[in-house]
Amino acid sequence: MRDNTKNKHNKELTEGLNKTKGYTLVELIVAVTIFAILVAAPTGIFVSSLKGQNRALILREITDNASYVAEYMSRSLRMALKDDLDGVSCLSGDNVNYELEDSNHRINFKDHNEQCHSFYLENGRIKEERGSEILFLTSDDLEVKQLEFRIYGENQDDDNQPRVTLSFEIEKRGVSNSPAVKLQTTVSQRNLDVLY
Repeated sequence: MRDNTKNKHNKELTEGLNKTKGYTLVELIVAVTIFAILVAAPTGIFVSSLKGQNRALILREITDNASYVAEYMSRSLRMALKDDLDGVSCLSGDNVNYELEDSNHRINFKDHNEQCHSFYLENGRIKEERGSEILFLTSDDLEVKQLEFRIYGENQDDDNQPRVTLSFEIEKRGVSNSPAVKLQTTVSQRNLDVLY
């Protein structure tokens, strides 16, 4: 009888061990799926935030360069002098402040140092020509898609102060879906332009 009790006890232990030996395939699949969801969600958020930060850095670079170019050109255009035929003549007419060329994509004027001065677009970059010196105003890793100038009040027979509106669109070169910055500003000439 003792053997019978011992066998019964061993049988119960064996059955208990069999029940706790491992997990079923369904339990493993459920556990792995839950783990994957818990890991994938934060990873997706992290990757998304990195892309957002990269886009913000690109936008900041574009905005900084666009702001600099707009301010630089505005300051130069504001300080333009009336081009008369006495002394250095930069423009085709007498007593003219600004002159447009190349379908409004290039502006010429006489600057405050009485040098011939121009701004224009070439190969996706804004260039400045001052006397014999030619400089790029935009970075080579940025691309200017469009540059246009408009002149108002240039006629010497009106009582309007000359104004130049400049507009351009700029984006990061070589980056797909790069944010683009469109900028437009109007500048009036600093020197009073009246009939005299």
